[in-house]
Amino acid sequence: MSQKKLNLLAHLKADFPAGLVVYLVALPLCLGVALASTGRPDLLFSGIIAGVVGGIVIGLLSGSALGVSGPAAGLVVIVFTAIETLGSFEAFLLAVFLAGIIQIIAGFLRAGIIGYYFPSSVIKGMLTAIGITLLLKEIPHAFGYDEDFMGDFAFEQSDGHNTFSELYYAVRYSSAGAIIISIVSLGLLILFERPFMKRIQLFKFLPGALFVVLLGIFLNLFMGSVAPELAMTGKHLVQLPVASNISEFFSFFTFPDFTAITNPQVYVVAATLAIVASLETLLSVEATDKLDPHRRNTPTNRELRAQGIGNMVSGLIGGLPITQVVVRSSANINSGGQTKMGTIIHGSILLLSAILIPAYLNYIPLASLAVILLMVGYKLAKPSLFVGMYKLGWDQFIPFIVTVGAILATDLLKGIMIGMVVAIYFILRKNYKNSYSYKQEKSENGHKITITLSEEVTFINKGSIQYTLAHIPTDSHVIIDGSRSKNIDFDVLEIIQDFKRFTAIDKRIKVETIGVREVSAVGAH
Repeated sequence: MSQKKLNLLAHLKADFPAGLVVYLVALPLCLGVALASTGRPDLLFSGIIAGVVGGIVIGLLSGSALGVSGPAAGLVVIVFTAIETLGSFEAFLLAVFLAGIIQIIAGFLRAGIIGYYFPSSVIKGMLTAIGITLLLKEIPHAFGYDEDFMGDFAFEQSDGHNTFSELYYAVRYSSAGAIIISIVSLGLLILFERPFMKRIQLFKFLPGALFVVLLGIFLNLFMGSVAPELAMTGKHLVQLPVASNISEFFSFFTFPDFTAITNPQVYVVAATLAIVASLETLLSVEATDKLDPHRRNTPTNRELRAQGIGNMVSGLIGGLPITQVVVRSSANINSGGQTKMGTIIHGSILLLSAILIPAYLNYIPLASLAVILLMVGYKLAKPSLFVGMYKLGWDQFIPFIVTVGAILATDLLKGIMIGMVVAIYFILRKNYKNSYSYKQEKSENGHKITITLSEEVTFINKGSIQYTLAHIPTDSHVIIDGSRSKNIDFDVLEIIQDFKRFTAIDKRIKVETIGVREVSAVGAH
């Protein structure tokens, strides 16, 4: 057995319970995303397929230690629109298959480097926003008001409500049975977080989330026998498709329509899916690596290739497009997962349960699963995170808080882009100020000024250097020292040269340059 396999199996005691928790989190999300993406209850299994492929196939191929992949809520609108545009789910599956090929090519072209350019403040803002969104979005499910699908992160919802108005309707149309299950489940989860519970050997291997689900089933069945009006039924429970025989089970799988290969719209959809799925994956990779207690770095190009193969497989057998997902990944980390075995185990359990016990899974109240997600949300958005970011200073705190607000008000990708704009502003502002050091001394002959350029001087620094040179006093002695600079952009060199040739002469300024090369003015007559 290889050393790699030995290392994976060495942490099985931690990875199995983590994988079990991820499975309990992923099950309702797979079904919810599938229903919202397709609008067809007969295609619910497409979400399960994507979850299984994301867990097993991508889990085996990915270099991410703790990242978990599956169908993503961020692709719901794109998928729903694409199916309508292409006219059939089978044609859409072809687009998913082609999107996977594009991702593989992107991985070989080393496009994964994009993931390294997201500022830490924005990534932390994304994690916090996802945590708050989980808290806000799962409260209605915990109250037994399930009009919106579990896993929706968008502010404007498909049911006509938004994140905040949904809370009002949840309270107004709440179910006493769901509230009872949620309160008892939350109390049990909090109990499992206590240090003395973690010292009990049984609970090191069987996570609190499992007992929450079992207790939820028991309470619901008990209420059904003694107070039927309190019991959860129908859409308040997991609704996994149940096959009566093996041939019906295989009918849940759908194959792509390869005759649509000549349809130009298929390629447009494939490119859109590849770009958005890759961005979501790279963002999730950055976030997951920051949550990893061991601070391991995921090879992003390998991740793109793994995601590409996963989407090819998913498209071939009737699954939704896949990305790495922060909610599942953070559940894996918070449950003590140590290696990629956690994601593989979650995918394996998802597959086995869909084959062997779908009817029993349909006894699980969504309220129980909502409480598990509420706990994940709280751990992602603890108040201490806001305090910690504030202490880092405004250049970190403002992009962080803007990202949080923007994601809550729009959706994940739009919020990230808004946060990026603000973060880039602060980066440019800091770069503007720190492009050089300025030292001024008085002497008998006037002012002696030393301007020492930084290691990297780019066109971004052009404005600040030009402003400084323009305000140097008359009759000064100026030393512009570029000896420490590895690179000085042409724009800056041109400004220095123009200063020497024109401004300095007009203001009787003596200029001395060190390590600053002469350039020819392009376009000069």
